[in-house]
Amino acid sequence: MSKERNIPYYLLNNSTIIGLVLLPFAIVKRSFKDWVIVYLVSIIGNYFADSYLVSKGYIKYKNKLFKNVKIHLPFDYIHYPLLLLYYNQWTLNSRPIGIFFKAIILITPQIILETLAERKTKLIRWKKGWSWYHSFLSMILKLLLCRSIIAIIRIINKGKISV
Repeated sequence: MSKERNIPYYLLNNSTIIGLVLLPFAIVKRSFKDWVIVYLVSIIGNYFADSYLVSKGYIKYKNKLFKNVKIHLPFDYIHYPLLLLYYNQWTLNSRPIGIFFKAIILITPQIILETLAERKTKLIRWKKGWSWYHSFLSMILKLLLCRSIIAIIRIINKGKISV
């Protein structure tokens, strides 16, 4: 394999390792239970959303860590849940407008990286009219949905100690 063809694998492997290293720091904080819930909700949502988009042919992952798996495991199980954890922690005491604008601030670099990966590497391919703004909108909606779920859980648990 040529050096140029290895670049997507280096990018994928290194970003996965960095995500795995950062993950414990995002979960092991005050409100541990909330962060585990956020992480698990994110994984479940990502799995179903990505499975649907791949099965319908909107997104294709050519270079994957595991060839038999159709979805992008590092993104669905590590990268995006980690992003979501930090987003929820960042917006913990924010007002609705701040929650929305912080989502845009956090997702924009992710979309830029995804767009570059789609154009310059073979990590991801968009098909059937899918483009960067579809990814942008879907990520924003997932961030806001998960943030709403954690807000509801906090309202339900108000006054109780979260371990």
